Amino acid sequence: MGKVGKKYAAAASKVDDKRIYNVKDAVELVKAVSYSTFDGTVELHMRTTLDPRRADQAIRGVVRLPNGLGKSVRVLVFAAGEAARAAQEAGADYIISDDEGIQKILGGWTDFDVAIAVPDMMRHVGRLGRVLGPRGLMPTPKTGTVVPEDDVARVVDEAKAGRVEYRLDRSGNIHCPIGKVSFSDEQLIGNMAAVMSTIRRARPAAAKGLFIRHVTLAPTMGPGVKVDPAEALEMESA
Repeated sequence: MGKVGKKYAAAASKVDDKRIYNVKDAVELVKAVSYSTFDGTVELHMRTTLDPRRADQAIRGVVRLPNGLGKSVRVLVFAAGEAARAAQEAGADYIISDDEGIQKILGGWTDFDVAIAVPDMMRHVGRLGRVLGPRGLMPTPKTGTVVPEDDVARVVDEAKAGRVEYRLDRSGNIHCPIGKVSFSDEQLIGNMAAVMSTIRRARPAAAKGLFIRHVTLAPTMGPGVKVDPAEALEMESA
């Protein structure tokens, strides 16, 4: 077994894979089993009973994490005039207001984490679907990233503070980062509660029974820790 394999095995030996942990114990353990030399991300994974092929079950949205993500979020805004100035003052890293910027992205440039657009720019942004869509960067009203001009500053501010998207993937799973391994237990639990309470509210009417079947926390490098899904769904955001 290679060096990385040995590290993983040592970390995995700390986790009882037959046990479903309560939220507090799971958060403590997921930090303990992270073996990356950098400050890894803690990710929340959910297996649902939803059918992603059905439009009425393909849930998608955004969550503002109360304790942020612990990283610098690069925000791009498609806007011109007053909206562009407001975005820049709010801390946007990049502003695209003309065809030159559109061509740059068509050429493959995607060095940003969040893209926001005002409605007037969507006729230009629509050309970028094949580049931004597969990367989850395409602005869309569903995720609150197509916004009125007078709301740009607020959305930029939220994105910089830790505004993350969740969406049901093709396998019926939802994945969402909730912070860094270096975060306190309370910070991670607070961010997890924000995600879980949002997911609970987004539950489709067509979902029957406990629509979140499995919940797992995992670091960037390290084994996953199973969490009690019933307890997780009862979490309330502060």
